Amino acid sequence: MHADISRKLTRRDALAMGLATAGALTFGRRAEAADTPEPGPYGPFKMGIQSYSLRHFGYDDALAHTKSYGLHYWESYSAHIRPDATDDKIFDVKKRAEAAGVKVVGFGVVPFTKDDAANRKLFEFGRKLGIEYFSCSPSPDSFDSLDKLVEEFGIPVGIHNHGPGDHFAMIDTIANAIKDHHPKIGACIDAGHYLRSKEDPVRAVEVFDKRIFGVHLKDVKDAKTFTILGEGDLRTVDLLKALAQRKYNYCLALEYEEHEKEPDEDIRACLAAARKAAASL
Repeated sequence: MHADISRKLTRRDALAMGLATAGALTFGRRAEAADTPEPGPYGPFKMGIQSYSLRHFGYDDALAHTKSYGLHYWESYSAHIRPDATDDKIFDVKKRAEAAGVKVVGFGVVPFTKDDAANRKLFEFGRKLGIEYFSCSPSPDSFDSLDKLVEEFGIPVGIHNHGPGDHFAMIDTIANAIKDHHPKIGACIDAGHYLRSKEDPVRAVEVFDKRIFGVHLKDVKDAKTFTILGEGDLRTVDLLKALAQRKYNYCLALEYEEHEKEPDEDIRACLAAARKAAASL
């Protein structure tokens, strides 16, 4: 199925959009993806890293590693920045990231449920942190809450596919789940986990189109073994071309899950492969 994810708004969407004025007055400037940077070594993309790749390291060390890679964008995970952090702590972690030349533009993977109050707290945290999107693992009964919150806060959510056995492992499952919901509810494409599920990440880009909020760039061989980018079955060039055609301007986050304690050599190899692929755009 090649789902038409960018179709006209449903009545649900139109109703949700009625909250826009009140939301803007309450929360000020809405969170949106920044302009795509000028073309560089990674083409038009905001190349960054999912901080889970650096999970062995504390916050400041992880930032230092990121700086050493020449990267400036993070999708943070919860062990590096806690979503229950106080306002003072959020200010502090933002300041420390800025000092390292890193901007935290995404956060996840977070759970969302039908508990609207709990969901709201996460969005309030995201607004204070200044993120452009959440990657998330929502329960099927969370969407009515998310319809309201993505509109009110202007922060999109991308459903993350965790691989075989996960409720949202397959492209069409996510496409069917979001088709009648707000356009800011979309997909965070984890290329490696789609390969593990024997799905094509390039097709995921084609299906989700303008509703791609986050990309986890990683490679897998034979649907089971995580590899350095370019050594598995990911069609990296085709994936980047498909994203570029859609002017994707959220974080392109490298995520490397192997060699937790000493990831640097492999991460640098992955980034070299990403630069080589981007050079063909």
